[in-house]
Amino acid sequence: MLELIDGRDRQAPVHIPRPRVPATRALDIATEVKAIVDDVRLRGDAAVIEHTERLDGVKLTAAQLVVDEDTLARAPALVRPELIDALEVMTARLERTCERQLPQSWIERSEDEYVGELVRPLRRAGIYAPGGRAAYPSSVIMALTPARVAGVEGVAVASPPSRHGEIAEAVLAACSVANASEVYRLGGAVAVAALAYGTETVRPVDKVFGPGNVYVTAAKRLVQSWVGTDSEAGPTEIAVIADERVDPVVVAADLVAQAEHGPLGCHALITWSEELAEATAAALEGMVASHERADDLENALIEGGVTVLVRDLDHALDTANALAPEHLELLFEGAFEALDRVRNTGAVFVGPYSPVCAGDYVAGTNHVLPTGGSARWASGLGVSDFVTRTYLCGLERSSLERLAPHIVALSEAEGLPAHARSVARRLAPRRS
Repeated sequence: MLELIDGRDRQAPVHIPRPRVPATRALDIATEVKAIVDDVRLRGDAAVIEHTERLDGVKLTAAQLVVDEDTLARAPALVRPELIDALEVMTARLERTCERQLPQSWIERSEDEYVGELVRPLRRAGIYAPGGRAAYPSSVIMALTPARVAGVEGVAVASPPSRHGEIAEAVLAACSVANASEVYRLGGAVAVAALAYGTETVRPVDKVFGPGNVYVTAAKRLVQSWVGTDSEAGPTEIAVIADERVDPVVVAADLVAQAEHGPLGCHALITWSEELAEATAAALEGMVASHERADDLENALIEGGVTVLVRDLDHALDTANALAPEHLELLFEGAFEALDRVRNTGAVFVGPYSPVCAGDYVAGTNHVLPTGGSARWASGLGVSDFVTRTYLCGLERSSLERLAPHIVALSEAEGLPAHARSVARRLAPRRS
């Protein structure tokens, strides 16, 4: 199931290919999504209702697009108490992380001037909670918690309705636990467009967050000229750097766990041990065969599974940094000491008792992470994504007089004479 790439004779990092959506299909998706987004922008509720019926198989009224407060309040009682406990633990642990991330306004003053930054929360944020292949209550907590810690005034959640017109009970329970301001029965590109532009029923937001499929990603790209969006959350990725001491069953279990998320994912074992590579491949066979969705997992691993043989640890780390995976597991002796050499990844999991699934749920890290190699420049979702920073300056006359020669020199160099004149007007003697 895992393609073998022997890169031990290569001096450069080993290239690990990612599965891609065929170009013709990507173009078809982009065209379809643009039609939906434009229609929602122009026709509001009418377009939302029509596309929801066509795509989700349920006809809703405008009033039914909104989950009423009583339904939301009852949601926790409709799921197992163990799930509520888990959601509350997830929230509490993530809150502690978010509180450490919270940026603060600052002002540095001197005798005749000051400079600083004003940190302000977004007014409204929109969270998309997927509901196709599976319901993801954890994604609701992961997005809502940093928004609440940041002080966002209103947080709207959208999640697709079933054919019976209801959002998954687990998702609604998470919305209740995390104190969502409002919840909408909206899915896919329709949800993104409605949150971005607003309709007669859906209140618009300033920024749209949350994972989703290729349709959601395409819709986010289209609305970026009107609202902000978080990083594009593509198919799941895991890279495991492991040595010969690691139990191959543990490696196989983590590759299978990520393959559960569906097609187009990247699932890579990077090792310098041929024995581990062979043992992991053998363990995968039985693990996949006994899984409840064996065919889906086998297809995902055939499509995106790979074992990469490298020379040594340095070569392995270089290869992982070049891949810039969403998740990186370090399963080798001295893993913590190697963190200084880890540069490009969404989240790192150190040691055999730190599986990705812990980070997905209750470790205290966020699971909304950069994918597709974007970890080279992007970071996981955090409080900073829900605030703006506004630069601040205040100068007295004496300070402006000191700085004026520099302003004049720079304005002359850039051919902007009115910049210098705006200073001169202030410093010119006042007419009596």
